[in-house]
Parts: sequence; C-alpha cells; structure tokens
Amino acid sequence: MKKDLLILAFAAIIIIVLFKGTKFQSVEDYYLTHVDDITEDSQTVTLSIRCDTILDNWDQLKPELQDEKYVPADGVILAPTKYVLRPKDTVFDILNRATRHEKIHMEYQGAQDNVYGSAYIQGINFLYEYSCGPLSGWMYRVNGAFPDYGCSRYKPKDKDIIEFVYTCDLGRDIGGSFDTQNDSKATETEE
Repeated sequence: MKKDLLILAFAAIIIIVLFKGTKFQSVEDYYLTHVDDITEDSQTVTLSIRCDTILDNWDQLKPELQDEKYVPADGVILAPTKYVLRPKDTVFDILNRATRHEKIHMEYQGAQDNVYGSAYIQGINFLYEYSCGPLSGWMYRVNGAFPDYGCSRYKPKDKDIIEFVYTCDLGRDIGGSFDTQNDSKATETEE
C-alpha cells in the first residue's frame, strides 16, 4: 500500500512539473503572439486607427468619454503599424488581429447579423457610433479611398495602407461619405 502511494505521489509530482513548465496555446493565441513576426518575404499591410475628428467636435462627445484614455490628445489610437497579410485576410481580419494584439477594445456586429453581409464596426476604444453626434461612427479607407462595402468583404493587397477613422459628420469631415462613390480600385471578395 505504501509503495502504491509513493508511486502515485511521484507520478503526481512529475505531472505537475510537466504542466507547470509547459505553455499551452490555441492556434489563434499563437498567431496573436506572433502577429508582428515580419520576415523579408512577408506580405504586409499598414493599419492605423484615428479619432482626431472628435477633437474638433469635443462638445458633441458624450461626457463620460471626454477623457484621454478614450480620445488621445493627438487623436491616434493606433499609429501606423505593419502587420503580416495572410492568404484570404480581409480588412476586418487585420483589424481584429491588431486590436486583440494591441489590447484595444473593439466591438462589431457579425456579417450574419445585418443586412449588409459584412462585419460592422460598432466601436473601437469605447468610441461607438453616435458617441459624438447623430452622424458619427467608424469608417475605413484603403490607400486613401473609401470602399463602398464592408470591411469583412474587402481583401487587401501587399503594401496596402488601411485606416480606420472616426467620423462626426457621416464621412464628410474625413474626405468621404456614404453617398459618394469614390473607390474605383476596391477589390471585393468573390462570393
């Protein structure tokens, strides 16, 4: 009996040592920890997140958000940062990976939950649609142009520059709007 207890205790100690020294990660967690592993042959995109239009519309911003932790003094939530572009990535995939890696709050509505068939960005860094007036919310542009469809339907190319920008005037204050067709270079994913 003592021999069995001794063997059982020894086995338990070995198991504890093995598990304590082993780091278990899901595939997604692995990629998040290696999100910025860029090599010479990596295809990359540059992503930034800005809310500087709020600085010009501070009086419209909800009082509970009038703090630098939500609206940085320079309006930059994420400075231009390079990320690896993986096969089949969409703009949404890049944003989702980046915000998780950088620990920036992001909330979205899935493509299956709206009539547009694309993910809808509801809020970034606790700044939501309508947080700074009735025409405010998040828009994105690629290489300076605003695509006319959602971010989970746009497949970026190597060296693209992706910007998520907060608008306080339905895009007019950031050089685009929902009623203008200003993107002739957009490449929609095949359905």
